[in-house]
Amino acid sequence: MIWLTWRQFRTQILVVAGVLVALAVVAIVTGPHLVSLSDAYLKLCHADRDCGSTTNPVVNSDGRIENLFSDLVLVAPALIGIFWGAPLIARELETGTYRLGWTQSVTRRRWLAVKMGLIGLVSVVVAGLLSLIVTWWSSPIDTANANRFGVAMFSLRDITPIGYAAFAFALGVTAGVIIRRTVPAMASTLVIFVAARLAEVTWLRPHLIPPVRTHVALTAGNDIGFSLTPGGLQIVANPPNLGNGWAISSVVVNDSGQSPSAAFMKSACPSIANGGPAGGGGGGTAHVRVGTNGPGPQAFQDCVAKVAAKYHEVVTYQPASRFWAFQGIETAVFVVLALLLAGLCFWWVRHRLS
Repeated sequence: MIWLTWRQFRTQILVVAGVLVALAVVAIVTGPHLVSLSDAYLKLCHADRDCGSTTNPVVNSDGRIENLFSDLVLVAPALIGIFWGAPLIARELETGTYRLGWTQSVTRRRWLAVKMGLIGLVSVVVAGLLSLIVTWWSSPIDTANANRFGVAMFSLRDITPIGYAAFAFALGVTAGVIIRRTVPAMASTLVIFVAARLAEVTWLRPHLIPPVRTHVALTAGNDIGFSLTPGGLQIVANPPNLGNGWAISSVVVNDSGQSPSAAFMKSACPSIANGGPAGGGGGGTAHVRVGTNGPGPQAFQDCVAKVAAKYHEVVTYQPASRFWAFQGIETAVFVVLALLLAGLCFWWVRHRLS
């Protein structure tokens, strides 16, 4: 059966504990190798003063283990909600066994509190231990990537998986209480949890804390490119290297906040605007590249210099120092949602179940 009895739950706890121990052993055995590999690279590149031009080899080490760890942290909250949360009450409501408990001098509130409290605590502990193992093992790779705000890295590290697990479990229990059927409750839990996570990444996280804006001078050394569009030549400036910061947007504007017009770009960069992209291209947007069939390096440098005389780059970003603030706020949001769902479950069991 896909639902749980208490005996089955104890068996699954032992299996999950065994998996966590196995993952910890793998992390302990392979983790020191990543640290030594990263330390050796950093020592060598600092001595040669070329750390910026080469890639830390630790990024490409133990890719299979990294993918396994990441996949486990990603799916663990959803599995907790589906297989521990949804069947917890739904199975008893479906089979009618809940009435037996209520006739044994056990109040509805206590009946639900014991079930949700015990398995809910186990759920967040499992998610927390799994995240701890993966975060510790991945630390050399994360340091090399310097992208702690990345969508995958942020959601699979530190304390956010605990919030996701608490929410998924409470969501599963709530679905089971309301729907009263195990399989539909499991399916609903998966759909709503995935939708909530997507909404959190797309709409919630970018607005948790107002971003910071900074002005950056345009130079040929910046990550700058050009695009030919039906409306004319456009300059494209990618955000500068922010380390572990989160670059949200980057635009090129003047002191009045206006972007370079097509007429200005054509007069400032005639060889690029009239030369077309290297290798030609159709009537849509095309990126202009330096090459033998297109504008040369000098044309690009001259163009950037003329644009930089009147325009600059405005970068909108979240500083790396706000990482733990984002982690704490997002985790708190999901924990609060879990508590609200738990409250709904208690109200529903007390007033809507007979």
